[in-house]
Amino acid sequence: MSTDAVGGVWTFTMELSAGLAARGVEVLIAVLGPAPDRGRLRAAEALPGVRVVCGDYPLEWMREANDDNQAAAGEWLLDLATRFGPDVVHLNHFGHGGLPWGVPAVVVAHSCVGTWHEAVRGTPAGPEWAPYRRRVASGLARATLVVAPTHAMLADLSRIYDVSFRSIVIHNGRERPSTAPTRKQPFVFCAGRVWDDAKNVATLDRAAASIVWPVRVAGSVRHPEGGRVAFTHVELLGALGPSAMASHYSRAAIYALPARYEPFGLSVVEAAFAGCTLVLGDIPSLRELWGDTAVYVSPDDPDAMADRINMLTANRRGLREWGARARRHASRYTAERMVSGWRHAYSALLRGDRKPCTS
Repeated sequence: MSTDAVGGVWTFTMELSAGLAARGVEVLIAVLGPAPDRGRLRAAEALPGVRVVCGDYPLEWMREANDDNQAAAGEWLLDLATRFGPDVVHLNHFGHGGLPWGVPAVVVAHSCVGTWHEAVRGTPAGPEWAPYRRRVASGLARATLVVAPTHAMLADLSRIYDVSFRSIVIHNGRERPSTAPTRKQPFVFCAGRVWDDAKNVATLDRAAASIVWPVRVAGSVRHPEGGRVAFTHVELLGALGPSAMASHYSRAAIYALPARYEPFGLSVVEAAFAGCTLVLGDIPSLRELWGDTAVYVSPDDPDAMADRINMLTANRRGLREWGARARRHASRYTAERMVSGWRHAYSALLRGDRKPCTS
C-alpha cells in the first residue's frame, strides 16, 4: 500500500492498515514524499502485521516531480512488490496504477490537482501540469479498479480526464471514540491542512472578525514545498497530537469547514462523532455525505458565514440538536465499515470480479 504523510491520506492509511492487520491481513506500507515524523512512524511500526518503508521520491503533484523521478519511484515500488509478494496492490496515488504488478492494482482517488484547481482556482490547471495529467490519466485507465470516497469525486475525475476506468465508491471512516462527548464550550473549531486553499481557512479568518465566539484552527501553516500562511482573526493552534485534537473536538460546540474542495473530509467525521454542530462549505461532496445533518454556507461569503454561525451560537438547544443529528449520521463512516468495504473489494478482485459492488 502506497501512502504519503502530508495530510489525510496518512490517517486513512493507518486506519485501514490497522483494521486489515487486526483481521489477519499483512500490510506493507510504502511511503512516498516527505517522511513521517518519528511519532507517526513509531505508531505505524507498532501495528502488528504492518511494515513501513520510506522512499525518497517526490509526490506526483509536487513541483520537483518529473518523468525520471516518478519512473524511479515506480521501479522502487515494483521491487518492493517483488520481494513482498502481495495479493493486491493498493495505491493511494495515481501515476503508478499501470505498472506491471502481476496482481490486481487499485488506485484510490483521494484528490487530484485537476479537480482541486477547478474547485479552488475556478480554472483548469495550466499547461505546466500536462505531464501530471498524463500520468494521472494513465494510472486511471490502466488500474484494475479506481476507488473514490464519494460519487462527487468520481464524477469530477470522469469529467476532467478523458479516459474510461472501472470504479466504485468506498467511504472513508474513523474509529468511533470510546467516550461520550463532554459538555460543549463556546468556541468554533476547524482542523486540517491550514496551508491548503481548498480548506478555505482564509474565508473563515475573515468571518471570524464578526463571529461572537473564538475561532480556533488546528493544523500546520507550513506548505510541504516551502512557505507558510498567516491569518489575523482566528487563533492558530499549530499541529496538535491525537489527544489534544480529541479534546478540542469533544469541547467545541461548532466545527466549521467552509471548504471549496473536499473529496471526503475525515476531520468532519471526527467532529461529528464528538457531537459538534457542523458548518460546512456548500459543495457537492459534503452535501452527498452529510445531507440534512449539517449547516451549509457559501465558501466565498464570509459575511453569510459569520451570520449563520452567530445565529447558531444564540440557540444552545438548537446546537445540541444539530450536534446529536451529526453524531447519529457519522455512524455511516466508521472504520469498521470502511475496512469491511475494502475487504469485500479486495476479495472480489481476487475472485476475478473487476468491478465489485460496494458503496
